Order: sequence, then C-alpha cells, then structure tokens
Amino acid sequence: MKKLLIQGFSLLAMLVFLALPLFAAGSSEKVGKVEVTVGSKIDTEGALLGTMIVLLLEDGGFTVIDKTGTGTSPIVRSAILAGEIDIYPEYTGNGYYLFPDKSDIALWKDLQKGYAKVSELDLAANNIVWLEPSPANNTWAISIRSDLAESASLATLEDLATYINKGGKFKLAASEEFVSDEPALPSFEKGYGFKLRNDQLLVFAGGNTTLTEQAAASGQEGVNAAMAYGTDGQLAALGLKVLTDTKQIQPVYAPTPIIRGELLQKNPEIRTILDPVFKGLDLETLQRLNSSISVKGQSPRNVAQAYLKEKGFL
Repeated sequence: MKKLLIQGFSLLAMLVFLALPLFAAGSSEKVGKVEVTVGSKIDTEGALLGTMIVLLLEDGGFTVIDKTGTGTSPIVRSAILAGEIDIYPEYTGNGYYLFPDKSDIALWKDLQKGYAKVSELDLAANNIVWLEPSPANNTWAISIRSDLAESASLATLEDLATYINKGGKFKLAASEEFVSDEPALPSFEKGYGFKLRNDQLLVFAGGNTTLTEQAAASGQEGVNAAMAYGTDGQLAALGLKVLTDTKQIQPVYAPTPIIRGELLQKNPEIRTILDPVFKGLDLETLQRLNSSISVKGQSPRNVAQAYLKEKGFL
C-alpha cells in the first residue's frame, strides 16, 4: 500500500513538474511575444520617431518587426489600413487631406482642434487611434539660401511670389511628394499666386529634406531653394532661411503615433509607454535631434537611444 502511495505521489509530482514549463512558456509568450510591426515615412524625422517607437516597444516586452522607412505618406498610410504595419508616426495636419470634408480649414491650423478632429474621424472610419501628439509643428515650408534672401529682400512667401512673377532666378529642390501632392507645393502656388516651371524644379524621389537642403546650400544644378520641414535641424547650419507663411496656408503638423485600434485594445500599455515620450518632443528638441542625424551624421537609432536614455524612458 505504501509503495502504491509513493508511486502515486511520484506520478503526481512528475505530472506537475512536466506541466510547469508549459505554464511558464505560456506566460512568457503572453508577455514577450506580442508582435508589433512599426513603420515610418522615408525622411529624417520619420526614421527618428519610428526608431523611438521600436526601442520603446522592445523595452516594453514586445516583439517588434522594424519596417521603418516604409515609404512616402500614401504608401505608409495604405500599409496601416491594410494591416501590413500596426503603428507609425503621422502628422495631425494630414487629417485635412485624408478625409473628404474640407469645410473648415481653419480648424486644422489649431493643434488641439485638428488633433481632436482627426482622432474622431480616423477612429470612426478605420478603427485607428491617434495617441498623444508632440507639441511641435513640422509643417511644410520653403527655405531659400541666405544670400538670396538678403540680395532680393525675401522674408515671406508673398515676397517670393512677387520675385518669381517678376522673373527672378529661382530653382527649388523638392521631393516628388512635395511637388505633386495637394497639401504641399500646389497649395503654396495657389495661395500665393505663382507657378513653377519644370526647369525650376530639381525633384528627388524620397522625402528626405537633408538632400533637398544640401542641394540648395551647395547650389547643385542651380538650386537656390529647398523644400523644408518646420522641425528640420540643419537649416541654420546650411545657411538657409525659411520663408514665413503669412497666409497660414499650411495646417499644423504635430507628430503623433497612430495605431490600429484592435492592437491597442489588447495591449493598452502601449499608450502608457509612448504618450509621455511624444508629449516631451517640442520644436527645439526635435530640431536638435534631427540635426544630430542630418548634420552630425549620427544614426537614427543612436540618436533615439541616447535621448530616451537621457530622459529615463529606457
């Protein structure tokens, strides 16, 4: 009888022992093996912010598939709608162009109102959630060489329109997206009453302003102006001046992580991980970090990692 009891106890102990790894494996899988695919646009800031999201989620225990540098705005937007990526940094001002109602452009020129509106529209239409926005405004801009600004007395886009319409020498380096998409150059041309010819454009396939601004700074192929973003860090170092958008043609473009609602619902801690980081990314901070990449030549990963460690997020 005693032998049977011992055998029974041994059998029970063995079953418990064998079950332990199964429970442990299941627990580990739940914590560390939720896959999140991170995308971004193909520019300096897209790489910086996308890499921040990658590092933060990895540190939070997620398995991250890094697809940063996904493509231009239409490509990365299509990717999240198709479920090919789960999260990427977008800009609030793009909400004006993503949804059909164009009745109130003024709303999109206010950060909080534009953020609230695009959050409402994207959640209802696509179950996409906009997380905490950065307080910075990375709006489209046109920058010119400082020597041109001084010699032709150009400070605003109104000044530029007058200069171009009088036959002033002008050639702009820009991305294909900036040249062709309604929110960018076409809106400036329409709003200020000028039109650039093909021979007044040097068009790059990607949206990296480092390339466009370096072309202007060096005078490549006669270029003396460049597509720029409000948070670009290399403008001063390259001797370029951003022309003031006096008519406020552009909406506010606050960088914001957007995520598929289904993923966030199952993993609400993602909001807790990312919101404090983006809340602290003001204009000066983004200009400094972008400059470390575009001017100093540091990698987006090193810049992102150093900043997140400095601030205690990693």
